[in-house]
Amino acid sequence: MNDSLLNALQDCTPELAQALRPYVMADTFKASFSAEEVSALQQASGLSAADLALALLPLAASYAITPLSHFKVGAVAQGISGRWYLGANMEFASAPIQQTIHAEQSAINHAWMCNEPQLTAVTVNYTPCGHCRQFMNELNSAQQLTIYLPGRPPQTLHDYLPNAFGPKDLGITDTLFDPQTHAFAAQSDPLIQAAVDAASQSYAPYTHAYSGIALQIADNHWVTGRYAENAAFNPSLPPLQSALIMMQLQGYSVSAITRAVLVEVSDAALSQQSASAAILTALGGYSLETVTVVPK
Repeated sequence: MNDSLLNALQDCTPELAQALRPYVMADTFKASFSAEEVSALQQASGLSAADLALALLPLAASYAITPLSHFKVGAVAQGISGRWYLGANMEFASAPIQQTIHAEQSAINHAWMCNEPQLTAVTVNYTPCGHCRQFMNELNSAQQLTIYLPGRPPQTLHDYLPNAFGPKDLGITDTLFDPQTHAFAAQSDPLIQAAVDAASQSYAPYTHAYSGIALQIADNHWVTGRYAENAAFNPSLPPLQSALIMMQLQGYSVSAITRAVLVEVSDAALSQQSASAAILTALGGYSLETVTVVPK
């Protein structure tokens, strides 16, 4: 268990910290809790579901990487399956500041990459910024999504983002978290195939610039990320950030990267190559292989 996670336990009540310790100390802990584990934590702590999510925010924020702002934000995304997913903000020194990841994006991406079909709520320790409100508006549960904040009554996303512009204004019916399957030719290289699989599940209804990335961190082991596009474009989450979120939440340092492969559609309206290469260079001079594919 890393020191940040250990310190976060000290911010919990003794009852909750004792209940959490077996989970977070396990080698298999990947910053999420199953429905059964959530129920067990509630029983041990005596907290309601809403209060438990708020109490887990220090744990979520312990995953933050903030060399620029030194301001840690944690979020908990609650899936309709009953599983809860942690997330935190991430910043990249020496990279363009626009590439920053917000905590709500982190937790939501975490759930999406774990193939959660829908979210019911997002709990966060600070008021969601406009960027994150617009990002959440892309979700297939945006109309029903509840936002929980410390010291405030729960409110819907609609309360935070009235008169919103989103996918329905552009005629999009299959939104973020709805299944996406885009067919591309199979690849013989396992890491390239992993990136192709990620691209095939990416969400890009506005540009159709489907893309995915695979970061190899050990022999026969890698982490992938998918592009999540937004109707307002700027809040879109690039595939590299998606993968870096999963690396951080699974306990891997960027220094573990041994190979990086980006797959994107040839002749697409936009490319993730230059921004992804710049971030990988800023993180440690890692090179990026780019493979273009043609939809079947």
